[in-house]
Amino acid sequence: MRRTERYKVHPKANSLWQMYSTVPFLKIVKNFAVIQIARYTPFLKMKNWMYRHLLRMQVGDRTSFALMAMPDSMFPEKIKVGNNSIIGYNTTILAHEYLITEYRLGEVHIGDEVMIGANSTILPGVHIGDGAIVSAATLVHKDVPAGAFAGGNPMRIIYTKEEMESRKLPDAD
Repeated sequence: MRRTERYKVHPKANSLWQMYSTVPFLKIVKNFAVIQIARYTPFLKMKNWMYRHLLRMQVGDRTSFALMAMPDSMFPEKIKVGNNSIIGYNTTILAHEYLITEYRLGEVHIGDEVMIGANSTILPGVHIGDGAIVSAATLVHKDVPAGAFAGGNPMRIIYTKEEMESRKLPDAD
């Protein structure tokens, strides 16, 4: 189960029509501009500085956001990424969901030394443990345990931490 908080909205219009009552318009404009500049910035230190100081994301040391990575434009402060992790090309990290009768908010925690493959989408309220690997084009709709290898749509755990470690052991001949 994802860790999200649910907020009901006025029944006459879906929640996206009411987004400016939940997020200030100028915050969205600023965040969108910062994210668009960062998406194309090839300088990792500059990109991380922008995320930390302009969007208030928690980004660990030596973490790399690849070209076109897209953090949440409305609630980027709800995203936490550990040290030495890689967020792959064109990956989207969401901290919100606007639905018909409600919207949901949830923090996203990505641990240390995590590898997120290209074109993945991470939904709000998900935790990805230290050392986990998420394959390309995965919809991360639930937690990924530390050290596990996960992938697919819907996502499933392909190898647990223990299975991953046994695969790394040299053959005993």
